[in-house]
Amino acid sequence: MHQKKCNTTSVIRRNSQHGGSFGFTLLRPKRSQPILGFTHLQPAQLTTVGKRTSLWISDLLMDERALCRVRDDLRFRGVKGTTGTQASFLQLFKGDGSRVQALDKKVAELAGFDKRYIVTGQTYSRKVDLEVISALSGLGATVHKMCSDIRILSSRKELEEPFEASQIGSSAMPYKRNPMRSERCCALARHLITLHANAANTHAVQWLERTLDDSANRRLTLAEAFLTADATLLTLLNVCQGLVVYPKVIARHIAQELPFMATENIIMAMVQAGGDRQVCHEKIRVLSHEAGAQVKQHGKDNDLISRVKRDPYFGPIISQLDKILDASTFIGRAPEQVTEFIEEEVQPILSKYTTSLEAVEKPVVLTI
Repeated sequence: MHQKKCNTTSVIRRNSQHGGSFGFTLLRPKRSQPILGFTHLQPAQLTTVGKRTSLWISDLLMDERALCRVRDDLRFRGVKGTTGTQASFLQLFKGDGSRVQALDKKVAELAGFDKRYIVTGQTYSRKVDLEVISALSGLGATVHKMCSDIRILSSRKELEEPFEASQIGSSAMPYKRNPMRSERCCALARHLITLHANAANTHAVQWLERTLDDSANRRLTLAEAFLTADATLLTLLNVCQGLVVYPKVIARHIAQELPFMATENIIMAMVQAGGDRQVCHEKIRVLSHEAGAQVKQHGKDNDLISRVKRDPYFGPIISQLDKILDASTFIGRAPEQVTEFIEEEVQPILSKYTTSLEAVEKPVVLTI
């Protein structure tokens, strides 16, 4: 077809028909809301809710770019003949190669393309199919990662996908609120990811000018890839529009870990107050292990700060502890990064689809 901008109108329109409201709801949680970061799935330095969701959107923007690029790169095979040499057409036009070339261009134009593949075998290279499936498969990886994060956070009760008033979370355990939509996205996304290998293998076995290995396989693979991507995005859109964040649960989890993370700040404060770094480090090490034992062996809360307050050595900085333990001082430039990301990367992409969005509902204004 003619080269056009990548379009998501069909997905948006169907979502609207299902009562949805298109928008980046997942960025509406506070950009400055501290939340535990994780590396190796272990508590790490704090990040923010907005920063974490911006990472998900960043991946989606890469997928938008890949899908638009592969769509704009599509060409038409044209009239090339059984092995791609155009021999039969050259014979038809009595050896006039210019007329064969003109026919090739005209047929491509009539089919809606302004570009064609100059050289082909019996078919256009199945590398083209591989590029298309690769972009869709990459989208599957993005969605799977994002929804896996949501499922993990849901298990911690920090974040939750939309849950209807009469929805049954579990047929056996009525108290549960299973993240079924995110699980469905992961299931579909996993299938989408696997289709990449199918397309790669199909291209790999196109011996010489072509064999028939691709026929049944690509009819399944191409259709499944687009249908799966469509179903995945519709479900993901529903998840994103209704994400719920629970700040008090998040704050409780931060309180359990922050004392350990703040030990370096406590040491620095003591040094600035005239204390010896090595002495302070040893005291903090001992108190940290004692507090850790209370958590791991006895299931109690982290009482490191209480231990610090009871130790006369830390008297010079007791009045500073509340400031040292302020979670907002551990999030770096996360809020500013979110603002910069939305202004420089998200809004320009949204502006590409202004017409499509206005055809469905009023324009969306991102709030940070």
